[in-house]
Amino acid sequence: MQQDSIKKIKEKTVNRRNCLKLMGAFGLGLAAPTIIAKPAEGKHLDRLHSISRTHPLMGTIVTITITDSSRDKAEKNVEKAFAKMTELEKIFDRHADNTPVSWLNQKGLLKNISPELADVLHQSTFYSYISKGTFDITVLPVLELYKKSYESTGSSPSLKQINEKMKLVNFENIKIDKHGVRLLKDGMQISLDGIAKGYIIDQAANLIKLNGIKYALINAGGDVRVIGGNGPNKAWKIGIKDPLGKREVTELFELNNGAVATSGNYENYFDKDKIHHHIIDTSTGDSPVQTISATVLAPTVIQADALSTAFFIHNPKDAINLAGSLSNIETLIIAKGGTKYQSSGWDNITK
Repeated sequence: MQQDSIKKIKEKTVNRRNCLKLMGAFGLGLAAPTIIAKPAEGKHLDRLHSISRTHPLMGTIVTITITDSSRDKAEKNVEKAFAKMTELEKIFDRHADNTPVSWLNQKGLLKNISPELADVLHQSTFYSYISKGTFDITVLPVLELYKKSYESTGSSPSLKQINEKMKLVNFENIKIDKHGVRLLKDGMQISLDGIAKGYIIDQAANLIKLNGIKYALINAGGDVRVIGGNGPNKAWKIGIKDPLGKREVTELFELNNGAVATSGNYENYFDKDKIHHHIIDTSTGDSPVQTISATVLAPTVIQADALSTAFFIHNPKDAINLAGSLSNIETLIIAKGGTKYQSSGWDNITK
């Protein structure tokens, strides 16, 4: 079964330009990369082979690069990693019919949930608690309200409509036990868009490491996981996209191990002025306006993913304080107008 999945993926291997064509052809939303990872020059490094493949996946472009002394081993592990990601996407995809998450949203109840879904739900709850509810996967009814309103009227929904949907937003109304998961209010729905991609990337990275690969990078539309750099003593160069568009990157640093993700108001938005976008402040029912970009460096992508969303919603100073209370977390917040706020260890990264 796994070999069949790998074979299908291999047949679909495309370069970045063809990926963009595919995304457009199927009408998939393409998130603009917020993190730029620069690969090493050349294909042969210190007798190591660097293999890179790109596929459309999870609503974005995913590139996996593996460097190893065996070209065959590198190629097979790239394929296995994509197979793993494709397998996991089928669990968390809320758009496709007959996935566990879509069934949960339709019925409000899901029995016998998979260990992977249980893990992501538990981690979602953890990040909701530590962020005091700014990260909340039950925000989907509000997001859908904005989407439908802009599609039908070209404007935002009324305050009355927003407040009505906000009654359904509360992560504490998700009950997870040995029988499955229940949404305690009729009409509740969840979106794992802000955390599942990170989980999927991390699982692919774990598989790569288990197979003995020492050097790899996974870049999923700007959510990046690095294993061991780009070869012996060769770090990856990571660039954070300038949210103001004045230059390509606003910060550049090197990374040998770890993960980085950015949340920004320029990624997915409903109106041309980018006032209303895919991130909702659960205390107001509206998109936050103080921050335009929040980047998090963490050991795993699931941490960076969830925390970048939470930090984006918090006011910048509160986000910095929260980052300072967590182990192995660094952040760069760019506020409206371009003012930068950074955690205490950020300068050590960018030197």
